[in-house]
Amino acid sequence: MTTDASTATPGREQSAERRNALHGWRTMAFASPCFALTAMLLPVLMYLPDYYARDLGVDLAVVAFVLTTVRIADIGFDPVLGLMMDRSHPRTGRYRTWFVCGIPLAAIAIYMLYNAPVGVSGAYLFLWLAAANVGQSVSYLAHISWAASAARSYDHRSNIFGWLMVFSVLGMFLIMALPPVLSLTLGWERPHAVQSMGWLMIASLPLTALLAIAAVGEPPRRPMLVRPSRSELFALLRRGLVVRLIAADIVWGIGPSVAAALLFAFFDSLKLIERDLAGLALLAYFIGGMLGAPIWVRIAKRTGKHRALLWSGLTYAVVQSAILLVPAGNVPLALAGMAIAGLPSNAGPILIRSMMADVADEVRLATGVDRLSLLLSLLSSIGKIGPAVMTGLALYALSLADFDIALGARNSTESLWLLGFLYAIVPAATGLLTAWVIRGYRLDATTHADICRQLDERDRTAEREAETPEPAQKKTSLASI
Repeated sequence: MTTDASTATPGREQSAERRNALHGWRTMAFASPCFALTAMLLPVLMYLPDYYARDLGVDLAVVAFVLTTVRIADIGFDPVLGLMMDRSHPRTGRYRTWFVCGIPLAAIAIYMLYNAPVGVSGAYLFLWLAAANVGQSVSYLAHISWAASAARSYDHRSNIFGWLMVFSVLGMFLIMALPPVLSLTLGWERPHAVQSMGWLMIASLPLTALLAIAAVGEPPRRPMLVRPSRSELFALLRRGLVVRLIAADIVWGIGPSVAAALLFAFFDSLKLIERDLAGLALLAYFIGGMLGAPIWVRIAKRTGKHRALLWSGLTYAVVQSAILLVPAGNVPLALAGMAIAGLPSNAGPILIRSMMADVADEVRLATGVDRLSLLLSLLSSIGKIGPAVMTGLALYALSLADFDIALGARNSTESLWLLGFLYAIVPAATGLLTAWVIRGYRLDATTHADICRQLDERDRTAEREAETPEPAQKKTSLASI
């Protein structure tokens, strides 16, 4: 039986947990990096396809190919990263060290993406988009793993991941607000307004990282009863709860990703709302998401995370499809509809990641190995498959239908019908499918509390055995043989 040398004694562990507790202002400071970390790749889906195609002269099909290729290539990176995190033992803290390492790369890549010259090549977009994904993956995975390890109880995890999502949506709101606000109030040209998003992300990444590091330490590493191995990746993918959560994450991610990529084209071409005003509709959607996050956390505490996820999927299906009913040119109703559609939009990321952290405790109890980072990385990596493929297919389908962004409402009736179907009906279907996938999930609050109790008892036993010196073995002389 092996244990981690850095494991603290029970008294020191309890003291460390009090110092590292995620409560009050520490929670907000710890969650603040999500302001830029989560939001930094959203404009890639929502603004950069239009920005690179319309303002920088890159063919839309090339943009779609690059976006899809980078997202798919990123799928294999996250599990490798999760394995490396689970095996690492840096003195400065396992998750904090990785978290800090990704910030500079992410900031440099964002600068290059948002300050690209006119006539830029697809290779340039591929290089810096890949770098941005790597930097974001390293810091984001370390951050959510750090959060899950610091908050061990069933409801506390929902609360912490809810705060992470609040700052994520706040970052999305403020970052995405810059182009329409600067265009409407200061008369900035669209390319310069888009570049302003990059500068805000570059400034906020290091500042919020410092806040998190200063506010919260890293909990002591729990004992490992057996040594980890590469084969565990395939063993994890055979566990029913793991597969169910990964499937739910894939399906959930498709809807918002496809809708995000088509939002400006949808409002400009079908609803006859110009792009700057469509940006305000997007902000209304983010406001709804920010207001909805604590609501779904509260529902999860009352009904359980899996039931809250089921109801959020059904709600999302109704409100997303209802956007088709907004009359063309009616900006106030479009803003109201988008705010309502945003209410359930963040329930999936909050609840599924919190549920996977609970599953990680079950896995550690069953196997003796802490695989928190690997399990969260599986969500992060495999969960990108659906959004990447479906977003690329959606853009490709529009190109096959001869849809032209520059023509707006002058596109053919068939291509406009396809645009509405892809923007509203496809995402609504993913909400229904998520609800179907998650039904029958069995790891509730009572079961998780029992798992944590057994883990605590086993950890205390392992710590006592590690501190007790083994009795010296009696030496056998050659003469006695």
